[in-house]
Amino acid sequence: MPSKCCGSLFQFVDRLVGGNSAMGILRDAGKCYRPVADVDLGPNSDEFYILADVKAPRVAGLLVKIFVWILESWILGPIVVYFLKKDNKVQRLVSNAVIQEPPLFVPDHDNQDVAEQSVSLVKPNLSPAERVQEAAGCLPASLESSLHGSPCQFRRWTIRDFARAYRSGETTPLAVAKRFLAAVKESEDPKLQMAFFINFSPDDIIRQAEESAQRFQIGAPISIMDGILVAIKDEIDCLPYPTTGGTTWLHKSRPCIDDASCVRQLRSCGAILVGKTNMHELGAGTSGINPHYGATRNPCDINKVSGGSSSGSAAVVCAGLCPVALGVDGGGSVRMPAALCGVVGFKPTSSRLSNSGVLPLNWTVGMPGILATTVEDALLTYAAICSDPPNRPTLLQPSLNFPLLNSAQPLTDIKLAKSSKWFNDSTIDVRNCCDRAISMLCKQYGWKVLDVTVPEIEEMRLAHYVTIGSECTASLAPHLSKLDRAEIGWDARVALSVYGSFTSKDYLNAQRIRNRQTQFHREIFKKADVIVTPTTGVTAYPLLSDALSTGELDYINGAALVRYSIAGNFLGLPAITVMVGYDTGGLPIGLQFIGRPWSEATLLHLAFAMQTICIKSYKKPQVFYNLLETK
Repeated sequence: MPSKCCGSLFQFVDRLVGGNSAMGILRDAGKCYRPVADVDLGPNSDEFYILADVKAPRVAGLLVKIFVWILESWILGPIVVYFLKKDNKVQRLVSNAVIQEPPLFVPDHDNQDVAEQSVSLVKPNLSPAERVQEAAGCLPASLESSLHGSPCQFRRWTIRDFARAYRSGETTPLAVAKRFLAAVKESEDPKLQMAFFINFSPDDIIRQAEESAQRFQIGAPISIMDGILVAIKDEIDCLPYPTTGGTTWLHKSRPCIDDASCVRQLRSCGAILVGKTNMHELGAGTSGINPHYGATRNPCDINKVSGGSSSGSAAVVCAGLCPVALGVDGGGSVRMPAALCGVVGFKPTSSRLSNSGVLPLNWTVGMPGILATTVEDALLTYAAICSDPPNRPTLLQPSLNFPLLNSAQPLTDIKLAKSSKWFNDSTIDVRNCCDRAISMLCKQYGWKVLDVTVPEIEEMRLAHYVTIGSECTASLAPHLSKLDRAEIGWDARVALSVYGSFTSKDYLNAQRIRNRQTQFHREIFKKADVIVTPTTGVTAYPLLSDALSTGELDYINGAALVRYSIAGNFLGLPAITVMVGYDTGGLPIGLQFIGRPWSEATLLHLAFAMQTICIKSYKKPQVFYNLLETK
């Protein structure tokens, strides 16, 4: 196997360096884009759908080290990077493209109140605890009351389950915290090596739990989230922990001196913050394999990846350790691992949540996101963290609405936009499962599917890649200039080598593509309420031992994972994923709803409706901890 992989790597590099002549470079003409107004978005559009034909073999172990040596070589590196970008269409579709539209640098959206059905208008200036109380009033009496027919085969404990157990005296936050610590210790056993956390403090967790237990003892919990265990991705500031970004060095250059805005609001609701979850180093990958802190394994199958970069946050929710966790979503980094681990992943509209205290790795595409057991838990957490001042003070946000999930009247006349060529660019299992879910949803509620064309999907993916890579490089430049590269993981070094190659021309053309896509999506949302897609093009793939110490380069699976996530980040749109079934190997499949700007309430409504239909078939993960057991 090594010789075969090594041969493929050297053939690949040889083809890049020797198989392209100077004349080939001169012929590297860019795509000439039609004006936006001339692009047909109808179902019979002549727009050509470009398959993501990624030109790169999977490399891991020693081969990654060799590839890094080549990329960081002053002579070979620039040549190989150039042809990597050429072969993967970056040059044709972005760098050398001819685009009429001007660049759009920030995905801000007009302050327009969205007409949404069955919502509760939230009063301004409420405290986080008061907002959570408002959201709790929008929930059905219980999970069972929202189900039709038979009960669930399996379900994870929710925020309300824990709150009821605390109020009734069945258990206490302190008892749950102790079970949590025992479960984390068990998860670190050599037989499991789940690698959920980068950092956690038993003493701090016990201290918070004792304070919460005392509040329940005197009958004065702060909110329904009092005593709820919440994990935080190690890209978000949360005292007393350093913020590493999945590295061994970033926290030394950027010390954590305060809680991030979203963490501070959760703390004010009484939540118990249980530590910093593992993540793909610098968020620069989709597998969740971290050579410094271990590969976060998927609780549904510990021999599969959990997805990235918010791998630990998705896995702890899947495994029952926390009903909710925070992640950061810069390119689907919340929704991808949520889908692979079979939990809810929710990313609101750009600037709806504050980025204060989040590592500034990608300014215009990244923001906090929520991973949760259920849509109801996502709503409660969203209520807690959604109303700090926006990142840009001049940006006014529209009114905040919470969905009335307890309403007896379902939403009416909902239109789901589906772009068939894009939707079907997934495995048979994913495609069929998501199609069945949509059919059941429309049959149950009388909603309609509109056939549309979302054009230039591959172009948008590459433009986003240029954007996130450029912003990451610019953000890290002061640190990298002083750093010994040996402190960076091998796969992250590959990513940084490519990121650092992007030019101002690349970046400007990427922002022109952002402008085009914003206009395309605006037109689609004039006819449809949401765009519906699979969340990922593939389910969780194998976690191979040769990648554990070096990471891996698997751009084929990586492109399939991000295929449906980009619009949420690049265009600043809200999006949510909910599990709708399993593939033939028993691995979770997620369905995604992408909404109009500021339409979070509608997305939560639709995801809740989908969850109600599918939750009865949910299965217990291979690794699961029951923190409410009383034995």
